[in-house]
Amino acid sequence: AVAIISLAGGAVAENATAAAFTGIIHDHDHGHSRDFVRRVGTSLETSKGPYRFVGMNYWYGPNLGSRGPGGDRDRLRSELDELSSRGVKNLRVMAGSEGPNDQPYRIVPAMQTAPGVYDPEVLEGLDFLLDEMRSRGMKAVMCLTNEWAWSGGLAQYLVWAGYAKKIPYHPPGRNTWNEFMHFTSHAFGHERTVQLYHDHVRFIVGRTNSVNGVRYTEDPTIMSWELANEPRGMNFFDDFLRWVKDTSALIKAMDPNHLVTIGLEGDTIDPKYNGINFERLNEPETIDYTTIHIWAENWNWYDPYKPVATYPKAKQKALDYFQDHARRSGKIGKPMVLEEFGLARDSNTNADRYLPSTGVTWRDHFFDNMLAWCCLLGRDPNSAVVGANLWAYGGDSWEGVNSMWTPGGLWKPGDIFTGDPPHEAQGWYSIYSTDNTTLDLIEQYGECVAAA
Repeated sequence: AVAIISLAGGAVAENATAAAFTGIIHDHDHGHSRDFVRRVGTSLETSKGPYRFVGMNYWYGPNLGSRGPGGDRDRLRSELDELSSRGVKNLRVMAGSEGPNDQPYRIVPAMQTAPGVYDPEVLEGLDFLLDEMRSRGMKAVMCLTNEWAWSGGLAQYLVWAGYAKKIPYHPPGRNTWNEFMHFTSHAFGHERTVQLYHDHVRFIVGRTNSVNGVRYTEDPTIMSWELANEPRGMNFFDDFLRWVKDTSALIKAMDPNHLVTIGLEGDTIDPKYNGINFERLNEPETIDYTTIHIWAENWNWYDPYKPVATYPKAKQKALDYFQDHARRSGKIGKPMVLEEFGLARDSNTNADRYLPSTGVTWRDHFFDNMLAWCCLLGRDPNSAVVGANLWAYGGDSWEGVNSMWTPGGLWKPGDIFTGDPPHEAQGWYSIYSTDNTTLDLIEQYGECVAAA
């Protein structure tokens, strides 16, 4: 059986850990290691100057850092070394996943298996990840929960809070995406649900790293706290806005050292229907920077089986979306990060689009186009663009193809993690350590963006 940590017991454990590592914390307080990222107008800065980056989504990092099921610390170190050698110094990770572990389409084991009950091995995995990132000079975006069910997310909080008995799972579950989104949007105004989520926020933000003894609030390895991955207000925009204000204020009160962002996609393809007002949501002073996500295939801009015919229009739509949000972010005085964007492997050939060996010609075109704009606008002192995180690093998971995960299949407990979440076709968007042309591009543009 896996040991558990309750919220009440966790506070005692946190204090004991802090006391045991007083010397380490004292050492950590000196020199450049205390270099937090801060917002200055529409820029991000450290004591060394402007902070700009090309980073990666690495959502499964805490699970990989665990000593328990799904953990592989040798692989984690290898992947961090590869990313660091390519100039990738910013990783977006899940700092919250919700159980129970017998539910479908989600990360297993979960960090929080029941309200206030935590898996200590996954928590230590997050600690270990942050410590390994710290030794490589990396920064973390800490995403606290999820709109979607692949990590439990807001829907699981609604069930825990007694709003519903079960989750109406989005595809590949039986319910539609719209049914699921409308269900999840109740999380912003349901009092008990908000309380449970805020309990998690307090627990994680107030945590002390069990590996190095550094309080999270004092750790410059953390760049920012993110309220959720891709939250949407739907018919409850006012509740959503209040949730953003209240949660960001809670975090700032606990931790004035770190940035806070929402985790929005931007307008999406239908902002009115999805309950998004980009400016109003990002205007609160407790929100430090804006984010956007661009999904050319998912939003039906791009057909991977007809790239020649559909890519030019998809590229233009993506650039228009990017530039429009950059302009609007600047207008409200906030920096902007292109936080998620990806493209499938070549699908117009006879090769299986989900195999790691399949080409990435069109993906590289897309990354080249988008990162060129990140670099160009990063050099413009009037632009709000400060960075980008590609979706998503699958690292060395190519080694387990067909034996430890199924290309095009769903992830299941016992499989190794790829860059694709459990509810999506494995191999769809993963960037592997063997994708050298892609990694070369990332390295090239990382230097360009950082030097802007």
